Amino acid sequence: MAYCILIRHGRSTANTQGVLAGCAPGIGLDEIGRDQADALVDRLAGTPFVHLASSPLQRCLETAEPLAAAHGLTVQEHEGIGECRYGAWTGRPIKELAEEPLWRVVQDRPTEATFPSSDEYPGESIAQMSARAVAAVAEIDAAVTAEHGPHAVWAAFSHGDIIKSVLAHAVGTSLDDFQRLHVDPGSISAIHFTDTRPMLLRTNDTGTSTLQPPRPKDASTAGDATVGGGTGLGSQS
Repeated sequence: MAYCILIRHGRSTANTQGVLAGCAPGIGLDEIGRDQADALVDRLAGTPFVHLASSPLQRCLETAEPLAAAHGLTVQEHEGIGECRYGAWTGRPIKELAEEPLWRVVQDRPTEATFPSSDEYPGESIAQMSARAVAAVAEIDAAVTAEHGPHAVWAAFSHGDIIKSVLAHAVGTSLDDFQRLHVDPGSISAIHFTDTRPMLLRTNDTGTSTLQPPRPKDASTAGDATVGGGTGLGSQS
């Protein structure tokens, strides 16, 4: 089977504002996010991509643009790797959401968590999100393999929680433990779907060899994962 490179979108304006963007339209990359997207060309230089898939949301499509141009490929939008449907949580500050009772379920028992719908945005459960993301990646990978062969390389531009759920599936980790994984903006993870099992080749590669300590945060949420994925700045905001 083919090789799948999972790329989280670069830092977005919602990341810097500390809000959960969800499926809200018009959320693009900030200046650092644009730099992260441009840097992917050099970071992945020599990688023979044959296919680029992306969440339909703006921040992912903007992240994919430089790599697509460098390889002469057209980005194919795929709803299956679109953002988690956070429903009524969409657009709200992360710090405010951390006070909601559902936050603890999301952190400690994700398989029991369902995001409530609003008039504007439908919600879904984390289990539903994971199932559709894993199925979408498997579907794309099979199609790429059928067309280009078992050593083909393709990329999926997606979101923090989506990528974390695919990585958890790849290593056989329970979805209830997927918050143990971390996926920064602009990071690269890689999976090879062999005939017998997925193999994790790389995870949360940001292209740097340094680890910046996190900034102080509320002790009550110190071990929590930021819903939607962190900002890459080592804080909930």
